[in-house]
Amino acid sequence: MQARRPSVPLANNNAIMCDSSAELPVSLKDVQEAAARVAPWVHTTPVLTSSTLNELSGRNLHFKAEIFQRGGSFKIRGACNSVFALPEEAAARGVVAHSSGNHAAAVALAAKLRGIPAHVVVPSDTPAIKQAAILTYGVEPILCEPTMEAREATCAAVQQQTGATFVPPFNSVLTIAGQGTIGLEFLQQVPELEAIIVPVSGGGMISGIAVAAKGLKPSIKIIAAEPSGRNDAADVAACKAAGQLVQLPKPQTICDGLQARLGSLTWPIVQRLVDDVVTVSEEEVVAAMQLVLERMKVVVEPSGAAGVAAALSNQLRERHPGLRHVGVILCGGNVDFCSRTPDFWQRWLQPSPAAS
Repeated sequence: MQARRPSVPLANNNAIMCDSSAELPVSLKDVQEAAARVAPWVHTTPVLTSSTLNELSGRNLHFKAEIFQRGGSFKIRGACNSVFALPEEAAARGVVAHSSGNHAAAVALAAKLRGIPAHVVVPSDTPAIKQAAILTYGVEPILCEPTMEAREATCAAVQQQTGATFVPPFNSVLTIAGQGTIGLEFLQQVPELEAIIVPVSGGGMISGIAVAAKGLKPSIKIIAAEPSGRNDAADVAACKAAGQLVQLPKPQTICDGLQARLGSLTWPIVQRLVDDVVTVSEEEVVAAMQLVLERMKVVVEPSGAAGVAAALSNQLRERHPGLRHVGVILCGGNVDFCSRTPDFWQRWLQPSPAAS
């Protein structure tokens, strides 16, 4: 594993080139303003390379290591942009959020950094490591049933009781713009990138990165990496194919951070700016986690490994044979090894019922 050239602080990016997102909910200007706002609070994460993975993929892969971000994932970018944009009066009442874990922890941390109260709602099946992280930031997680409906209802009840401001996990201009700072930073570090592969769920990260990257370099391709799940429920791929939002069941996937659905703000951006969706199996995700651990000596959570799986997939090789320099977002590294037995990992390596 090699680390890329030293990073340039993202707040110094003042160049506004072709802003192809002018009519979309989020603009390049929004992302650049977010970069200035979050710069004191987030890390400029390194870019890693691996000769082994280059050989396996037949390309030069550049891994944006958000695993080394504060809180162990990219989520602190959007959380800090949202929390530090609040007027003083609203901030004094605190913030409330719901998520599968990483966003909740990021909001708890951002609130701690600003010195305001935070309330976070997480599903009862959230990995223990993510619940523990929330506790370390001084917030007791509020557990709910593991459905989006339960998360939203519990969060709304807390908001009504406390008067706190809701910080959405993905469907918000401030959240999207905050996550987009990854794109600004990545192109500063590796300007020769021809494509960026981004794990996708609710679409906040890929929307922000797409706005930033295509605003600075219109020719760049943005490729989503999405788990099909054992129930074949890759909704972003289905939405792109249909040209409209479609409803599919929650994916049964080891990628616990990739089980949300596109929102009213993220879908228009994904529809226009995301060039392709590569779907990956559970087996490919686990194999990618193992490969990154063994060859690059870093830990990625399943959601973060989805992008690696896509980069090594036959789908990408067949659809985009000419791409030479490809960026991959390692979006999180919060793996709950302690409560994951060998049987757990083996279960995800079994053929799905549909394949038998």
